[in-house]
Amino acid sequence: MKCIINGKLILPDRIVENRAILFRDHIEAIPETRNIPSSGLEIYDARGKYVAPGLVDVHCHGGVGEDTSDANPDGIRKMSRALIENGVTSWLPTTMTLPLEELDAIFATLREARKESRHKNTWHGAEILGANMEGPFINPKKKGAHKEEYIIPPSAAYVKKHQDIIRLLTIAPEVEGGMEFIDEIHRDTDIALSMGHSAASYEEAMEAIQRGVTHATHLFNAMTGVLHREPGMVGAALSSKVNCELIADTFHIHPGLFQMVAKAKGKHLILITDCMRAGGLPDGQYDLGGQMATVSGIQCRLEDGTIAGSVLRLNKAVENVMRYTDLPIWEIVAAASLNPATAIGEDKRKGSLEVGKDADIIIADENFTIQKTFVGGNCEYAK
Repeated sequence: MKCIINGKLILPDRIVENRAILFRDHIEAIPETRNIPSSGLEIYDARGKYVAPGLVDVHCHGGVGEDTSDANPDGIRKMSRALIENGVTSWLPTTMTLPLEELDAIFATLREARKESRHKNTWHGAEILGANMEGPFINPKKKGAHKEEYIIPPSAAYVKKHQDIIRLLTIAPEVEGGMEFIDEIHRDTDIALSMGHSAASYEEAMEAIQRGVTHATHLFNAMTGVLHREPGMVGAALSSKVNCELIADTFHIHPGLFQMVAKAKGKHLILITDCMRAGGLPDGQYDLGGQMATVSGIQCRLEDGTIAGSVLRLNKAVENVMRYTDLPIWEIVAAASLNPATAIGEDKRKGSLEVGKDADIIIADENFTIQKTFVGGNCEYAK
């Protein structure tokens, strides 16, 4: 049995002190410190730092020179190992808009990687929960960094062929066949549908939500914005109960909006990274979905100036929201753990410090720099 003591435990609705966490591969108890056994424990002293649930990144393309779209098993392993340094204990490797035969290869790779990642004694990194399919069923007018020549009309038959691995999928509801696609995928699968890379009007977005869309891909970016007579997709996302992704790097979204969005969305706010291959590497030029992107500081752009993903770390997103809002830390942490886990149906075992859940636990300092990361009860990273 392992035990973390002397930490400020971040629970879903508060911080508690003078309690310990007892765990093996699952959390077994959260007793008062004075009630823990006097022997037989492997003790970890948090020394007054935060103890929080492992973070869950449901939108991450790559990092440390690797990309999900490479369909390289070693690359997936390398990214998973790197993510635990950022406090991420589970994730959805995310695809770009590519030909379907290339997506076939990516999904085959991720099936095997997901199996591997469930064996905690041999897998040393963040657990793979499935895939996030971003494209190719998007609107060319809002393609962002996706390659236009690979954008195609939505195909429910193709998606259903891979429904065992796809957990989240982006669709532009206004494209031809988009609404019918939403109907079929919502009816026949458990895939969470996200609206994004879209020129949909407010009315079209609201219709998509009524038909089964539950998620919005990187709010504000690559979608119709808010105007007082045309609320757009952003207006529909903010005024409904859909889960809204936010890239809180202070570049994609002005930090002055963090508080407003968080207040509007509550438990439906999801912090993501949208990280690309360059994450964790020096400034320079990097491939993204078959196009070259230039990285300078926190900015990633294609040659024509289009914003192209990010190099954000999820624990840094937590820190940024801490800095620019007055939200309680447990709400901010939930936006990077429990909320994304809930959005993809993993909240029974991921996303919070609760008895019975997986022992995915992090220790972080006051700036949310990660000190230790436990995945399935194993200490996989120590600063």
